[in-house]
Amino acid sequence: MSLDLDSRRRAMLAEMGLKLFEPPGVPGGDEAASHEPARPAGLKPATGGAVHVPAPMSIAREAAPESVSSRPGVGLMGWDALEQAVAACRACRLCEGRRNAVFGVGDRQADWLIVGEAPGENEDLQGEPFVGQDGKLLDNMLKALGLDRHHKVYIANALKCRPPGNRNPEPQEVALCEPFLRRQVELLQPKIILAMGRFAVQSLLGSADPIGKLRGRAHQYMGVPVIVTFHPAYLLRNLPDKAKAWADLCLAQEVMRAQPAAGAPAGR
Repeated sequence: MSLDLDSRRRAMLAEMGLKLFEPPGVPGGDEAASHEPARPAGLKPATGGAVHVPAPMSIAREAAPESVSSRPGVGLMGWDALEQAVAACRACRLCEGRRNAVFGVGDRQADWLIVGEAPGENEDLQGEPFVGQDGKLLDNMLKALGLDRHHKVYIANALKCRPPGNRNPEPQEVALCEPFLRRQVELLQPKIILAMGRFAVQSLLGSADPIGKLRGRAHQYMGVPVIVTFHPAYLLRNLPDKAKAWADLCLAQEVMRAQPAAGAPAGR
């Protein structure tokens, strides 16, 4: 890694109130270590230098209502048809106040899928998830891992339309949008899913447990490891939890790298 890239990563982490991991006894860290993000407390190398990754943990999902699980045709749609279906969806009343449905953005051959909660005012105006201040924070978090939202990363929301006044989504609204998110996962076949915020977690895992109880281990959605973390909007209001979110991103990277290497599936 060049000194320039290392210094930029340090600057991004500094903005988040964090520091780049530096091995003890090696001033500034060595070249090999500089390729890795800061390792959070609790992620310690096992014997031989390998990093222990917690085993994936499945969470039982409640059965979706029949009218939701049987939405015709969604499971057969390609990207373009799926995006058109989201834009035309009128399954709930959220469509009445939206300016734009927010489908998703990024690399359609992504290794990383970032799932947020629901569009806010800026997302509704621009038709893109994670814009505004929380989007800038997410971009900095990704850059600190050597990623960006347009390369090997895809970003979507559990809800595709903005709830009025940015109120919390209702359970039926989340359930009605879940087939769209499920199809996005099927098309992407990502290596890792980062669930950001309570309603993203509920959509993916069917769990009402608080994020604090679900962090720190890998869960599963359609066979893909899921790491739970805080939404960037929450982090902007609760600055001390940025360090916890950084630990979650590091865990996600460790879990992703532990996945068996495979060629890209046909049709991606």
